[in-house]
Amino acid sequence: MSTTVSNTSGKSGALLKIKHLLIGLVLPVALLVIWQVVGQYSGMHGVIPTPVKVGHAWYDWVFANPGMGLNPYLGTWLSNVQYSTMRVAEGFLLAVLLGVPLGLAIGWSRLAALSIDPLVQGLRPIPITAWLPFSIALFGIRDFGSIFLIFIGAFYPIVVNTTQGARDVERNLVRAASMMGASSTQLLLRVVLPSSMPSLFTGLRLGLGIAWTAVIVSEMVAVKSGLGYVLWDAYYVGRMDIVLADMVSIGIMGYLSDRLIVLLERRVLVWRILQNH
Repeated sequence: MSTTVSNTSGKSGALLKIKHLLIGLVLPVALLVIWQVVGQYSGMHGVIPTPVKVGHAWYDWVFANPGMGLNPYLGTWLSNVQYSTMRVAEGFLLAVLLGVPLGLAIGWSRLAALSIDPLVQGLRPIPITAWLPFSIALFGIRDFGSIFLIFIGAFYPIVVNTTQGARDVERNLVRAASMMGASSTQLLLRVVLPSSMPSLFTGLRLGLGIAWTAVIVSEMVAVKSGLGYVLWDAYYVGRMDIVLADMVSIGIMGYLSDRLIVLLERRVLVWRILQNH
């Protein structure tokens, strides 16, 4: 009896996942069809290549042998993805290492809030593009200039969301821990940090999304490799098929990296998932 119920629930779960997958595919497939139809108009040639043409260009970009013919993009997709991914990872890691402790301090300590938060809020509205001249002047056309811009882009969402999470800690938990003799460090690590985790992970996801934006902007100007560099170079020589393939590649990499954060969040905040159920 229990085996039958288990098999039935397993089949229902699989059917539900398939249903969700099909629902999620409706809009992308519809957009591809519209794109294909619009791209076939004569006035769109050279402006919006069809998905079929983009797919062929993408295939050559990924799988062709580098150096074959006059096409400079043949077989260079993986190396450019690796360059961009490493820069995002390094800049994002720096933002996490500085942004999380700083956000906890601002949200938990009145002194830190009064002394640090005004500077953070004053610098936060400055767009990434405004930092480009400063980055090039300071670091030149090098990787660290790109990493610096990624750090700037990811840092502020992480700080702001972590700060908000620390400020929203249930005060009764703090009082209870204090009554049990917890020190300030124990309060911070065992009460404030765990309670701030939902907001912290929101900041991580937002920061990672901006990090991918920042790497593309920086690679267009500050370095000579990566998806951003290919995007600008392909546009400059009129290869709109590569431009669109590059844009889709950026979207895929951003989506996959976001899923990694979500997976980590589910493992770290398993208590919250159980509570919601």
